[in-house]
Amino acid sequence: MIIAITALKGGVGKTTTAVHLAAYLQTLSPTLLIDADKNRSALVWSKEDKLPFYVASQAGSPALIKKFTHIIIDTQARPEPEELADLAEGSDLLILPTTPNPLDLDTTVKAIELLEPLKVNYKVLLTKVDSRTTNGRDARKFLEEAKLPMFRVDIPLLVAFQRSPGKGVIVKDYPDPRAPLGWSKYVSVGKEIIK
Repeated sequence: MIIAITALKGGVGKTTTAVHLAAYLQTLSPTLLIDADKNRSALVWSKEDKLPFYVASQAGSPALIKKFTHIIIDTQARPEPEELADLAEGSDLLILPTTPNPLDLDTTVKAIELLEPLKVNYKVLLTKVDSRTTNGRDARKFLEEAKLPMFRVDIPLLVAFQRSPGKGVIVKDYPDPRAPLGWSKYVSVGKEIIK
């Protein structure tokens, strides 16, 4: 299965989603994460060599692809419409992470307007949801009213997600009491994809 994580805006949890979905899928079968982002965030995250899956640059990935069952592509933020079309054609699923921030939601809707004519399989993932506010519920309601396909779970706003890249680990391996909650949410997303 080829899954591309994409967004027209940075800072919405694209790399975090790519890393954690790759970690979940690796528990099922060999998984490759291709870092196609110019910032090379996934490659930086993997430099400690503690991630449970293989990470490659876009340039270094063609020879590797046939060795893996699952491919996750961490795309660059703000892809051009032609790049979105290429992703749509080459992927089994596009995941569009978005925060509950109104500007991020608006950008997500714009991305979907570009995707709709392509008849692509996509789902929206609500990320960085602060349980202390109603923003997540309000954002989910907005997206549901727009009749957009969404994952059933939201990804919570956790310090462990912010700090785990610095240690080169996924959230479940970060020493924080709320880290297992973050991991459980990505496991739920992974199960929803594989079902």
